[in-house]
This record gives sequence, structure tokens and C-alpha cells, in this order.
Amino acid sequence: MYQLDEIDRRIVREVQRDASLSHAALAERVGASAASVWRRVRNLEKEAVLGATVRLASAEKLGRAVNVLCQVRMSRQTVEARAEFEQFIRSRAEIVECYAMSGEWDYLLRIAVEDVADYDRFIMRGVLAHPSVANAASNFALRQVKYTTEIPV
Repeated sequence: MYQLDEIDRRIVREVQRDASLSHAALAERVGASAASVWRRVRNLEKEAVLGATVRLASAEKLGRAVNVLCQVRMSRQTVEARAEFEQFIRSRAEIVECYAMSGEWDYLLRIAVEDVADYDRFIMRGVLAHPSVANAASNFALRQVKYTTEIPV
């Protein structure tokens, strides 16, 4: 684990909340000079503490307001079958998150779709049609209670 001092922690907290801050504005918020903050941000990026800078899009405004949590069980557990399935997962824009799991299910997917019919098409022609998938169980989110991309620092 990379060791962060208090200024680094403040920088990470602030850029997780607003990555569009200038180095001067960020420096003001964390109590350091702009030059120091610039060096620290570059070092945090080099050490992969900070990744890509992105903007969060509104799923609702983009017609993808239905979130489905889909559990997948594989029919084959070989390294090749998993690699092939994971490549399929990366190729599908509807799948916005995927976790390899321990326990009864092999994968947990979060899928963003337009509506139930859109999901039905996707699951039947995509996930369930994949040769390594034995079965899947789906749960539709009724509403989002909490969502954050912010990691506690």
C-alpha cells in the first residue's frame, strides 16, 4: 500500500469530489502551494493512487436508468472459459460493473439498460447465450439509495 501523508489524503479526497479543480484551487483547499500540489498529484498518478479523470454521466438523461444486478454461474470453471467470458463482459457497454465472486455465484454484473424489454433482449441474446454460462439470476433496482465513486481516505 502506498503511504500517504495528510496533504496527499486531502488531495485525494478533494479530487474525488471534484476533479475539475485547478491546481491553484486544489492547493487552496488542501493548504499547500500550487507547485507542491502539482508535484504531489503527478506522483499520486505515477504511483496509480489516482487514475483517469472522468466526468460522471446521468444514466437517466442518457436513457439507461434501469439498473439490473445479475448473478452469473459458469458451466465451466477453466481458466480459458473465464478469460473468454471476461472478454465478453468487457465488450458489452451495457455491463458497467463486473465482479468475480466467491460463494454460490461466479460473477456479479451491474447492467444499465433502457427498460425491462431492453434487458430481456440483452440477457437472452448476450449473457445466457454465452457458451460458458450455466444460468443467471436478475434483480432490478427499484431506486438508488446510495451511490458514490469516492473511496474513504
